[in-house]
Amino acid sequence: MPRPDKLSLHHLKIIINDLVCLSKIIDIANMCFDIGFWPSHFKTSMSIVIPKPNKESYNSPKSFSPIMLLNVIGKLIEKVIGERLQFHAIANDFIHFS
Repeated sequence: MPRPDKLSLHHLKIIINDLVCLSKIIDIANMCFDIGFWPSHFKTSMSIVIPKPNKESYNSPKSFSPIMLLNVIGKLIEKVIGERLQFHAIANDFIHFS
C-alpha cells in the first residue's frame, strides 16, 4: 500500500538492496543527525480507515480500524538513527544491564 511518498514495501526492498541508493539514504540520515533537523516531508502521514471483518453493521466507529501510513524513507532514516543511538548508548555504558 503506497505511503504519502508513493513508495511501497517493494520499493523499500529495492532501496535496501541497492548499495548506492542505500549509501545516499545513510548520507541523508547523517546530515539530519549532524545538523539536528528533521525535514517536514518525513513528518507527513496519511491515515486510512479499514473496516473490521465480520461486523454486522458498519454504522459505528468501532467497526473500523484507522491506520497511519508514514513516509517510507523517513521511517528508514529513523531506524538508522535509532540503531545508532542504541549502539552508542550500549558502547558508552549509558544503559544499566538490569
